[in-house]
Amino acid sequence: MGYLPFVLLWGLPQVWGSSEASSGPFPFRCLQISSFANISWTRTDSLGWLGELQVYTWRNDSDTIDFLKPWSRGTLSDEMCKQLQHIFQGYRRSFTRDIREFLKMLGTDYPAEVQMSAGCEVLSENSSESFLHSAAQGEGILSFQGTSWVSAPEAPPWVQKVLAVLNEDQGTKETVQWLLYDVCPRFVRGILETGKLELEKQVKPEAWLSSGPAPGPGRLLLVCHVSGFYPKPVWVMWMRGEREQPGTQRGDILPNADGTWYLRVTLDVAAGEASGLSCRVKHSSLGGRDIILSWGHGHVSITLAVLTFILVLGGGFAFAFWFKKRRIYQSIL
Repeated sequence: MGYLPFVLLWGLPQVWGSSEASSGPFPFRCLQISSFANISWTRTDSLGWLGELQVYTWRNDSDTIDFLKPWSRGTLSDEMCKQLQHIFQGYRRSFTRDIREFLKMLGTDYPAEVQMSAGCEVLSENSSESFLHSAAQGEGILSFQGTSWVSAPEAPPWVQKVLAVLNEDQGTKETVQWLLYDVCPRFVRGILETGKLELEKQVKPEAWLSSGPAPGPGRLLLVCHVSGFYPKPVWVMWMRGEREQPGTQRGDILPNADGTWYLRVTLDVAAGEASGLSCRVKHSSLGGRDIILSWGHGHVSITLAVLTFILVLGGGFAFAFWFKKRRIYQSIL
């Protein structure tokens, strides 16, 4: 079962940067999900992120890890890349067999699902932290800490049997240590260097206000739209003066087609209380100059905006038609 401990390292390049790096907003994360429907059917897929950018993928039907960015190989040599790819391929080949052996040993029924997460955090030029965690059926079961595998705090009793087997394999433990504490930090520093231009890109958000469907009689749904910003972290809040409004509802941050992000933040208020409210936006690209939109000033209803567009467009067509007829009439004269 030599490759089983790679559960969380299965896609090391992705794993090596799952860090919440305090040196910058670029945590490097990796996730593996392996599903075992029965003794003969299984599927394993993996994804990797640097910050909010997905930079790696390893699909169930592929023998190799896909690098999604031209700089995702970092500064690792071709020889090192081949060595790591060979390790991961070996891990993938044996992973299914090893999990099935554990399920048999524990007397566990199918279906089963195993999740893996691993990475490292670059704290400074000479300092880093690494992690490797595993879960079964969505519950944490074990992790790799220092030089050995340990049980998760709330892990079921059967995990001790698994740990006994894993910790007997000294060779694999040494390989995991090398990957987590040596290769991972070097790899992350390399991709932060090769991907610097894209990773440090800053795009200012645009913001506007609108009203949504009325939540009820005598009430308004105020909507603050923030779009086109990069990187992803953003702070948006409905305010009254300097007071944050506790009823503010934040939606999911969604991707735009150009790689920037969009966010919708709402507030349900009584119609008579909307005056004096504003939407405040903080983002790293703004240099400390927040965007503040006041309700009643920055608010343009969607209906009014569409109507204005139609009128302007219609007026343009009417003028063009009149001008064309005038030229024809003049040519006759």
